[in-house]
Amino acid sequence: MLQQSINGLQLGAVYALIALGYTMVYGVLRLINFAHGDIFMFGAFTAYYLISKWDLTLYLVFPLTMAVTALLGFLIEKLAYRPLRSAPKISLLITAVGVSLFLEYFLSLNKLFTPNYIGFPRPFEVVGYDLGLFMVTNIQLIIFLVTALSLFLLYLLIYYTQYGRAMRALSYDREAASLMGIPVDGIISFTFIVGAALAGLGGILYAFAYPQINVFMGIMPGIKSFIAAVLGGIGIIHGAVLGGLIIGLSEVFVSAFLSSTLRDGVIFFILFLVLLLKPSGIFGKRIDKV
Repeated sequence: MLQQSINGLQLGAVYALIALGYTMVYGVLRLINFAHGDIFMFGAFTAYYLISKWDLTLYLVFPLTMAVTALLGFLIEKLAYRPLRSAPKISLLITAVGVSLFLEYFLSLNKLFTPNYIGFPRPFEVVGYDLGLFMVTNIQLIIFLVTALSLFLLYLLIYYTQYGRAMRALSYDREAASLMGIPVDGIISFTFIVGAALAGLGGILYAFAYPQINVFMGIMPGIKSFIAAVLGGIGIIHGAVLGGLIIGLSEVFVSAFLSSTLRDGVIFFILFLVLLLKPSGIFGKRIDKV
């Protein structure tokens, strides 16, 4: 039981990083960015090329991958979503689906990422540490440490910087924030950049834990992370983190104690229950949402 909890937290930590992007973008733009799972995929492939082709160390792989996915998030917002800022919400939603499909099928070309599964080269040996009641690997320690550090830095960014205050102001009332002199377009772009960087980070960690990558690998983790954001209360930062951990633990427990074929069904059943019983999520609407 304890060992499965560790495994669930490992998966949940990655979901939490992805879910943060969903919830931040929804908070400032009221948009469900369905391309976010593909940014996660793009992060895994970027890390793959940096490690296998350029032979870079992890100290460079992490920041470079996050920079590349941040640039992709910025371009998606600039080219696809910003021209439709005043359009009906359904137009943005359809565009988000279109961007997601475009990334998946364009990058699956043989001259680019190819549609085949590719082995992800771990730049270190996997080592397990027996702690008596449970075992933890160095990959799990990396995931826990990197996720905790990222959440701490995100907390500082949101609550103790000017950009964070502007993001929170935008989530309350965009028009009022604009009248107060906040550069709305710049803050929305910044939100996409931060969310995409976190998704890229999640892509690296996911590839470390499950070292096979594919151009369609972002679909299910993206959907589950979106469910995590809804479960915690979409638009709420700590709700996305808690939702990610719950989804990760649920998936691992179902696989371990029931059947691996049921794990996806249980996650969607959780979404069904949330929408039926508490559509606003665990934390509902709070005034400190982003």
